[in-house]
Amino acid sequence: MADLQSGTSVERHYTVTYDITAAALAERDPGAAVTLPAVWSTPDMIAKMEIAAAALVAALLPPDQMTVGARNEVTHLAATPVGMQVRICATLAEVDGRKLTFTVEAFDEKEKVGEGRHIRYVVDEAKFARRLADKRPA
Repeated sequence: MADLQSGTSVERHYTVTYDITAAALAERDPGAAVTLPAVWSTPDMIAKMEIAAAALVAALLPPDQMTVGARNEVTHLAATPVGMQVRICATLAEVDGRKLTFTVEAFDEKEKVGEGRHIRYVVDEAKFARRLADKRPA
C-alpha cells in the first residue's frame, strides 16, 4: 500500500439514462406506490462515486487485496435530467492504515450536483471470500 498517496484523483464520465433515474427505481419496486421524477437518482450517483474511488486505488494494491466500501456521507445538491453528461471526481484524501478516505464530487453540464466523503477499507480478497461464503444459506 506504499503507492497509495493522498491527493491522487480520478474522473469518470457518464450519460444520465432513464434506467438510472429516481423514476425508474420507483417503477422497479412493486411495493413503492410512488411516482418519482425522471432525474439522476441519488443511489446511482453514490454508486458511481464508489466505483470511481475503488478504481482509483485498485491498480495500486497487491494482487491479493481489494477495497470494500464502508461509509458514504454524500449530499445530492441539484437534479440532473436524462440525456445530460455527468462527471464524477474522486480524490484520495487520507490513508490511515487500511482505511482510505476519499472526497467525491459530481458535476453535470451546468453545476456541481453532488459532494461528500467516501470511506473504503483495504481487505484480503481470500479472507473476504471466506467470510462471505460462511454467510450464505445452506
